[in-house]
Amino acid sequence: QVQLVESGGGLVQAGGSLRLSCAASGRTFSSYAMGWFRQAPGKEREFVAAITWSGDSRDYGDSVRGRFTISRDNAKNTVYLQMNSLKPEDTAVYYCAAGATLWLVTGTHGYDYWGQGTQVTVSS
Repeated sequence: QVQLVESGGGLVQAGGSLRLSCAASGRTFSSYAMGWFRQAPGKEREFVAAITWSGDSRDYGDSVRGRFTISRDNAKNTVYLQMNSLKPEDTAVYYCAAGATLWLVTGTHGYDYWGQGTQVTVSS
């Protein structure tokens, strides 16, 4: 069982930056692939970024590639999402997720555990 708690969301102006954190419980955090997704009102949950258990491989959604960076610290049981050059269209609830797999996972179906989400609002 893995419990995930996101933090770091808030209100920021367009062009600004935020760093989201996701703290995980459980001793097997380092064996999980991790991902970030987001969901805006009236829209489907969207893939943002993913990272393998080792941190060696990462992938990003097209809309955030080049602006967002995912990283993890297995010693702290934490995964991060650094978000730069934020745009109003990045406004959403951001969720982190954990999947018991060795591979990168970009679909929601590949994840076993989800956090409660943190709101990110980007003003124009």
